[in-house]
Amino acid sequence: MVTSVNRQKDQIKGYIHSTESFASVDGPGIRFLAFMQGCRMRCQFCHNPDTWKLTGGKEYTPQQLFDEAIKYRSFWGNNGGVTVSGGEPLLQPEFILEYFKLCKAQGIHTTIDTCGAPFTHEEPFFSVFEELMEYTDLLLYDIKHIDPKGHLKLTGHSNQPILEMARYLSNIKKPIWVRHVLVPYRTDYDEYLQRLSDFIQTLDNVHKVEILPYHKLGVYKYEALGIRYPLEGIEPPTADRVENARRILRCDQYTKYLTD
Repeated sequence: MVTSVNRQKDQIKGYIHSTESFASVDGPGIRFLAFMQGCRMRCQFCHNPDTWKLTGGKEYTPQQLFDEAIKYRSFWGNNGGVTVSGGEPLLQPEFILEYFKLCKAQGIHTTIDTCGAPFTHEEPFFSVFEELMEYTDLLLYDIKHIDPKGHLKLTGHSNQPILEMARYLSNIKKPIWVRHVLVPYRTDYDEYLQRLSDFIQTLDNVHKVEILPYHKLGVYKYEALGIRYPLEGIEPPTADRVENARRILRCDQYTKYLTD
């Protein structure tokens, strides 16, 4: 779904699954949230399987999405702004780049919610991504599993590009919030959590670390789509296991991200 870098701006289209006008957990403050259509990962805990298909969604130009977002600016205050999520937004980097250019021209805070799976230093992706970072204030960075084999089992894909992108973002000092979904029998093992903590400690750009407890709120979507739910029988983690993960990942040592 990555588009050609040579296309004219007025030809760039994005495919949006849905939008949310008053999102409060997708970056600092109140935000306009766009869920991009399409994802190649097949995370066993995903609660948005309806965003997986690379085709579909509603077609937007960057200007059209901006025009929809700007209507809610009065609700954002000093800390809010816009966030693109998914699906996987980095499958449509050109669209996000042009959308964020419009936002930054108006002084709007921009955030990408991503796991980094499409990242590569190869062209044409990298040049677009490099420019996109100039217009991106914050990334919500979802590290799904620190162990390569565990990541492959959990998502169907390698974690190599994800860790590589995390290191690149650290090198350029681009602020991130690290997010980790705690899943019993998958990621909720002290060994994995300690290894993830050790990796996070090597990064110089982490402003916040969050534990997201696995939940079953998206199960009905699998049923509606006729897809077998891969974590059937696995319950959400207990409060003490969530607190244990927060302690190992040193969540309290990171200060809350504040916009300038």
